[in-house]
Amino acid sequence: MKKVLILGATSSIAKAIADELARQGANLFLAGRNSLELERTARDLEIRHKIEVNFGQVDSKEFSSHTSFIKEAIEDLGGIDGVVFAIGHLGEQPQDSHDGETAREIVDINFTSAVTLLSSVANVLEDQEYGFILGLSSVAGDRARQSNYVYGAAKGGLSLYLQGLRNRLDRCGVQVITLKLGFVDTPMTYGKNRLFWVSSPEYVGRLACQTLKKSAGVYYIPCFWRMIMFIIRCVPERIFKKLSL
Repeated sequence: MKKVLILGATSSIAKAIADELARQGANLFLAGRNSLELERTARDLEIRHKIEVNFGQVDSKEFSSHTSFIKEAIEDLGGIDGVVFAIGHLGEQPQDSHDGETAREIVDINFTSAVTLLSSVANVLEDQEYGFILGLSSVAGDRARQSNYVYGAAKGGLSLYLQGLRNRLDRCGVQVITLKLGFVDTPMTYGKNRLFWVSSPEYVGRLACQTLKKSAGVYYIPCFWRMIMFIIRCVPERIFKKLSL
């Protein structure tokens, strides 16, 4: 029976992934900031799927606590077979682009927390020579746009960090998967304009878990975003900078 740590477990997408993993019989450790929501989600999964679910509170911006938290979470799980990194925060671009403090918060939540949390997990998986890291990134990280370049920069950094982990850990049997998500119907995107092909969290959760049966690499959800972002990356800079995207 697999033992999986889910970071950012109170998000809609993380809950969908947790439900899919629980349906497959995995025991889970749910980590996030809202302890009441964590407990509510844990009890629901235990009742519906007859599995063991532990949970613990962690703040993505309390970097100094991350190493000890990961150690305790793995001890509570009784070992670890994989981790899902689902921590994310979209922010508000007009404010983020003019305020250095809010911009830093976006970067800290989406990128820096991944480095401090996943570094400890990666060391454990490398030593045991098996396991997986599933990181939720975004198509926004493929090319920075004026409408969300702070968030895009953070997600781009996350994708590169996961790429480096994949290069490091592949030779010892650890699978590192990057999921680049398009628009998903979550509270984070509620009320946003001009969203194209919005996926449900359940759809994303199902496809995310299916990638664990594939080889390590980068997967776009939905898959057509791979071609869309390829085209966007090919637009010359002199033209791209004049576009309102």
